[in-house]
Amino acid sequence: MPNPPLPAGCAGGKPPFFAVWRTLTLSALLLVGPRPGVGQTTISPAATPRAAVAGAPRGRTAVQYAKGFTISYVAGGKLVTILSPFEQKTTATRYLLVPRGAGRPAGYADAHVIETPLRSLVALSSMHVALADFLGAADLVVGLGSFKYASAAPVRQRIAAGKIYEVGQGKELNNEELIAHHPDLVMATGWPGESLARFQTLEAAGVPVMINSEWVETTPLARAEWVKVLAALLNKEDLVNRKFDQVARSYHRLAALGHYAAQRPKVVVGLPFKDVWYVPDTDSYLTQFLRDAGCTYAWDQARAPSGSLALSFETVAPVALTADYWLQTGTAATKADILAQDARYAAFAPFQTGRVYNNNRRTNAQGSNDYWESGAVRPDLVLSDLIKILHPELLPSWQLYYYQWLK
Repeated sequence: MPNPPLPAGCAGGKPPFFAVWRTLTLSALLLVGPRPGVGQTTISPAATPRAAVAGAPRGRTAVQYAKGFTISYVAGGKLVTILSPFEQKTTATRYLLVPRGAGRPAGYADAHVIETPLRSLVALSSMHVALADFLGAADLVVGLGSFKYASAAPVRQRIAAGKIYEVGQGKELNNEELIAHHPDLVMATGWPGESLARFQTLEAAGVPVMINSEWVETTPLARAEWVKVLAALLNKEDLVNRKFDQVARSYHRLAALGHYAAQRPKVVVGLPFKDVWYVPDTDSYLTQFLRDAGCTYAWDQARAPSGSLALSFETVAPVALTADYWLQTGTAATKADILAQDARYAAFAPFQTGRVYNNNRRTNAQGSNDYWESGAVRPDLVLSDLIKILHPELLPSWQLYYYQWLK
C-alpha cells in the first residue's frame, strides 16, 4: 500500500486555521482562566515536539521516543539492543549489524551477528510488514507467519505471484521451511516467556532471528519508531529520518488540536471477549491516542500489569450508558452485529445516538485489518481519524481512513 499523504494542512507549517485559532484559544485561556479540569491536566510528552532527527549525521539515526531498543554506531558496524520487559527484570539482547562480507569486529562477544543490508526478510507479524512497506522494502519480504494477516498491496501481490512462503506461527512455526529458504532475517514478536531460546534450531542453522516488542511501548510514536530498527538493517537511516520525522511532526500538530479542544467527550472502547471486557490501561499507547484526541476516558489513570484491564460487563456498563462515543467494537461492521452479541448494548447512549465507530474500515477480503498494520507506523492518520470523530469541526475536510461509522 502506498503510504497515504499527511492530513491536509499538516505536511508543513501549521494546519489551516491553526495559527488564528490557537491564538484566540490561548488568549481566551489567559483572559478567563483554565476550563474546569484543564488546570489539573498535564499535557502529555506526545504533544510536545522534540528535536528533529533530521539533524542526525547522514547514514545514522537516533531513538527519540521508544524505550524498547537502542541503536549505536560502533567501529565496524551498528549495535542494536532489544530490551525484553517481560521477566522479573528487563533483559537485553544485542545484535551486531556488520556490512555483508566483512569480518566480525572485535568485542561484543554476546551479540548476534546480522549481515547488512538485508536481502530477504521473513515477517511473523503484520507489524513487520508495515515496517518494510513504510521503507519501500516490501519486495524483501519472502516469508510470512500467515498469508491472512497482510494488507500492504505490494505484499499481497507477491503472495499472489507465489513469491512469498507461509511459515506458520508460535508452536506451528515451520523450522524446516525456514532453514530450506535460509532468509537473511526472521523477525518475530516478543511475548511474556518468549526468548531467542525458542528459536535455537534456526540459530543453530545460521538463520538469524530478531525479537521485537514494539507493542509494549506506551505511546503511538514510540511504537512507530521501531521502523528505525529495520532501517538500520537495510542501511536506510536517511530515508527513515525524513519519513518518520514528517509523521512525528504531523502527530504533534494534531495532538495540539486535541489537547486544546473545547469539549472533552466521554468515550468507551471495545467489546467483551469470552465475557471479559478488556480496556487499555494508563500505560497503553491506545490510551495515549485517546488523550491526544481530546476526550474523557474512564480508565485513563488505571494501571494493569499486562497493559489491559480485564473488566466485567457490570463494571463497564455504567460508563457506556452515559458515554458520548463508542470506539473499536471488535469485528462488528454494523450496529446489528453488536446487538447480535448482547441485546443489552442497545441501552448504551452511543448506540442510541448513533455515535459508534470501529477501526476496521480497511479490512481486506482475507480478513486482515490494516489498522493493525500500517496504522502502527502512521499514528498521525489514526489520530486524524479520532479527532475527526470526536471533534469534527477541527478537521472539517478529513475523511476517515481506518475508522468507519457503524449504521
